[in-house]
Amino acid sequence: MNDKFIKRKSPAKVNLVLKVLGKRPDGFHEIASLIQRISLCDEMFFAVEGKGIRLSCPGGNIPENEGNIVWRAVKLFMEKTGKPEGVTIGIKKKIPVAAGLGGGSSNAATALVTLNELTGNELGREDLVEMGAFIGSDVPFFIYGGSAWAFGRGERLENVQGIPKLWFVICNPGVALSTADVYGGLRIGLTNRPVQYTIPRLETLSQVVDKLENDLEAVSERLCRPIAELKKRLMQVGSLGTLMSGSGPTVFGIFEGREEARRAADLLSRERCVPFVAYACSI
Repeated sequence: MNDKFIKRKSPAKVNLVLKVLGKRPDGFHEIASLIQRISLCDEMFFAVEGKGIRLSCPGGNIPENEGNIVWRAVKLFMEKTGKPEGVTIGIKKKIPVAAGLGGGSSNAATALVTLNELTGNELGREDLVEMGAFIGSDVPFFIYGGSAWAFGRGERLENVQGIPKLWFVICNPGVALSTADVYGGLRIGLTNRPVQYTIPRLETLSQVVDKLENDLEAVSERLCRPIAELKKRLMQVGSLGTLMSGSGPTVFGIFEGREEARRAADLLSRERCVPFVAYACSI
C-alpha cells in the first residue's frame, strides 16, 4: 500500500466464557460471554477517494463485494452519514477465517471506527455500537474494545476490570465451521424473558482458568474431531487450561507467561497436525 493509505490493526478475540441461555423469539440465542481482545491482528488500509466502495483482500479467500461484512458495514456508514463519497480498503488477513476468533466482525468494526475518524468523528461510540449491532453480533464488542461481558445476542456490553494479563497459544485445525450449524446442534428451549446470569469473580490467573467454559464446544467437537485433539495437545505442552473460542474450530491454551507460550507455539508449529499456530496476549 502507498502513502495515501492509513494503516489500522484489527484484532482477534477469544471467548473465555460462552454460556447459551436460551433461544430468542427473533431466532438468535441469548448469551452471556466474556470476550477478550488479543494481539493477533489483521492489517487494514484505508483511503478516502473516488466514488463507491473498493475492497481488496489478496489471498484472503473471502469476498471482495457485498458478500463481505466490511463492505456491508461501509455501505451502512455511508447511508447513515452521507460520507465519504468513496473509499478504498485493503485487508491483509492474519486471523483465520470462519474460526471463532471474530476476524470478520473485527474488520467491520475497524472500518466503522476508521471511517468515522476520517470523516470528522461526527458519530459517538454508542452510535457506532448501534450501527455495528445491525451488521453482526460480535461487531459491537470490537468497537467497545478491551475485555467485556456480552449479553443478549452480543450487543449489550459491560466493561470488565481486573482480569490479569493473559498469554495464549492459538491453534486452528484448518477447517471452517458454520456458526449456524453449531448453534443449530444445540438442544435448548425458547426463552421469552431475560435470563439471569451471575458474573463470576475473575481477578487471578487461576480464577480465569477455573472458569473457562463454552456451551458450544460439545456440538463443535462432534462436527470437527480435531478440536478435542488440539485441546489435548495444548495441555501436553504446558497449557494451564484450554477452550474452544466462539463456535470454533479454533482452540486456545492459557499459559503462565510469554516465554511458556512462545515455547509451546514453537513446538506445535513444527507439527503437521496443527496447520495454524500463534501465540498472543490479551490487549
